[in-house]
Amino acid sequence: MTAQRRAGLLLPLFSLRSGRDWGIGEIGDLGEFCAWVASAGHRWLQLLPIAEMTPGERSPYAALTAFAIDPIYVSLAQVDDFVAAGGEAALSAEERARLAHVRGVAGIDYDGIRTLKRAALEHAFARFEAAAPAGRRAAFERFRTAEAAWLEEYALFRAVKERHDERAWTEWEPGFARREPAALATAALEGRRRFHEYVQWVASTQWTAARAAAGRLGVALGGDLPFGVAVDSADVWARPDEFRLDASVGAPPDAFNSEGQDWGLPPCRWDVMAANDFAWLRRRTARLAALFDGCRIDHVVGLYRMWVRNGDVAPAFDPPEEADQLALGERLLGVLREASHGMTLLAEDLGVIPEFVRKSLARLAIPGYRVLRWEDDAGVYRDPRAYPACSVATAGTHDTSTLATWWSSELTPERRVALARVPVFAKLAGAEAWFTPAVQAALLGGLYAARSELVLLPFQDAYGGREQINVPATVGPANWGYRIPWTIDALAAQPFTPTLRKLAARHRR
Repeated sequence: MTAQRRAGLLLPLFSLRSGRDWGIGEIGDLGEFCAWVASAGHRWLQLLPIAEMTPGERSPYAALTAFAIDPIYVSLAQVDDFVAAGGEAALSAEERARLAHVRGVAGIDYDGIRTLKRAALEHAFARFEAAAPAGRRAAFERFRTAEAAWLEEYALFRAVKERHDERAWTEWEPGFARREPAALATAALEGRRRFHEYVQWVASTQWTAARAAAGRLGVALGGDLPFGVAVDSADVWARPDEFRLDASVGAPPDAFNSEGQDWGLPPCRWDVMAANDFAWLRRRTARLAALFDGCRIDHVVGLYRMWVRNGDVAPAFDPPEEADQLALGERLLGVLREASHGMTLLAEDLGVIPEFVRKSLARLAIPGYRVLRWEDDAGVYRDPRAYPACSVATAGTHDTSTLATWWSSELTPERRVALARVPVFAKLAGAEAWFTPAVQAALLGGLYAARSELVLLPFQDAYGGREQINVPATVGPANWGYRIPWTIDALAAQPFTPTLRKLAARHRR
């Protein structure tokens, strides 16, 4: 990172709210939200993954591609072809009723929104094919050529997957599963393939405009590099030899889960990828660099060692020896750095992290995370002013409770006293479990005083909310359904805006 200290906010794209969205945060909302971020004295907006999710899924970490933007985030009001086709007025009565429904639900109706936006994009594509001016057609062809390295295989995968009613590619007929040219060379597939390329052109064009708007405001966009991809993904289908299909990756047992975790993701075969100089990993990183100014490397310890489950065989680390783990991790991080074209890298180093990994990250100058609630040693909290400069200080993650919940429901009286003993949190002395404005101000003030070059505040903590983005090891409509309580244009009037501005300005000085 740079020597400049910055404050930023963590908020998933799906959480944004505007008066014109279709029930979910959209790409077209980013510029306006970044204007508020800048007005609140912040210079970084950290998002979660935006890659296309598997149909029926809610988690942004369950993606069927490492490259394509999820069409669910497209702003239809900004698609020229949809507007030319009549816009919302051109939708059927049933579709307009569904639009009213998804706009009115408390959370996010992913399936309903996906179905609705798909229909709208089909209208837009039909209009494009029938009547797009030469300039738009030329721009589309330039995009297809420039992004062909990932776009062709992704669009073909989506076309074939639709032909098989969205079933996993491992269930397709052998000719399609093995990518045999004779099976794939059909006119019907070519038409559907072109549709998916068109949708990615629309999404990427909107993203480029949103990122430029953020840049003009001085706000950097931070993306997320999920550790793996699903078996049922365009990436694994196109290169099955580079992944182990007989095993899965997870996390070893820890204080939060005595049985460990199984994420169901196929382990990467790093030895096979090394033979082509990690071409897929390089393209994946370069794609992120084309979309973001910075990138959070999810589960960074997995680049050093994977916790692999394989049937009845006892789970184990791969590679098993520390020396090999260190060599592998630093080699892969070197690949990411080379392919990132100067994009800032952040390392999510939470959970069970061996000391040699933390030392390695420090040596490579890749900032790790310092989560306030976990920064303690034998009951004594560490002073944020002593955090390493090369670090990210934060109040929590998308998987944790908010500051309000942590303070009032999770901290014991003894722990609250221990936190107040840290000089920067001295104003908490004598505070009870109630999450009052004074308690919130003291917690935020101590966090923003961190020596870290980047301080990230989950958006809910800006106003003392208790909504949680995701509760690990649970599945349900509450997860990945958080939306901010206000439309973007109403944020400037909220009382916490000047507080954030003052905190950011004071500690940046």
